[in-house]
Amino acid sequence: MCRFLLAAAVALLPLIGVGCTHTQGDEQALVDRATLAVQEMMTQTVSDEPQSMLRRSKAALICPRVFKAGFFAGAEGGSCVLLSRSGNGTWSYPAFYGLGSGSFGFQFGIQDAQLLLLVLTDKGLSAVLDSQFKFGANASLAIATVGAGVQGSTTAAIGADIVAFSAVRGLFGGVALEGSILSTRTEWNERYYGQPFAARQVVVQMQGVNPGADPLRQVLTRYGTAAPPAAAPAGQPAPAQAPASRPSQSQAPPPQATYPQTLPPAPPASGGRPPIQQQVLTPPAR
Repeated sequence: MCRFLLAAAVALLPLIGVGCTHTQGDEQALVDRATLAVQEMMTQTVSDEPQSMLRRSKAALICPRVFKAGFFAGAEGGSCVLLSRSGNGTWSYPAFYGLGSGSFGFQFGIQDAQLLLLVLTDKGLSAVLDSQFKFGANASLAIATVGAGVQGSTTAAIGADIVAFSAVRGLFGGVALEGSILSTRTEWNERYYGQPFAARQVVVQMQGVNPGADPLRQVLTRYGTAAPPAAAPAGQPAPAQAPASRPSQSQAPPPQATYPQTLPPAPPASGGRPPIQQQVLTPPAR
């Protein structure tokens, strides 16, 4: 019991300072981890449901590392990035968010999870863009939480505004997003873009630009775009055209050309010979 208490206390120490301490390059490190998280969750699953949902999504909230630990009193914390897709399929640059919660009850353990929240509706995107969003507080917002390695999860996601895929490492009793608070980090946006952009300015109005996030945008484009139809193999003959239909017996045959029966006499040849009469025979009937 003491070991669990000590492990929980040590694990909670980084969460106490979430949002209070910051080192140079934390924003880019978070973007790089988010890029790897998307690639892992899209390729290391037993189904193609994450990719299918990504193609339908309007935005993606990526939390590459959500750490949760506790012994009776638990805490959860992590950093996330939010990107949205414009009408032409271009992904925005990321806006920064923090995820945290506190809970009480019979629980113990340590958990390290990756979360990918795909926003499928405008209502879901508007809710996430608020300065502070609490999961489960908006009763009209449908959120489906499924495991990234579970097949058949799209059944639970039908009609959902947000679908959350999770890849969990470790053991923790009663993990859920219910009650977790998602808050914007404008100061991170300012350090990353040089201006104090709000999340809506970066994600919807696409005002922030930083080339360091281009690999993340490219990964989302790669897995969030439907593959073009396969081209026909080289050297394969083109499909044969249907033969022209023959005229039915009821149709009259086309009129045949008429030929003159005789040609006009040729001029007299030299030597006084009489002109040769020429005659053209009528062509045989077809």
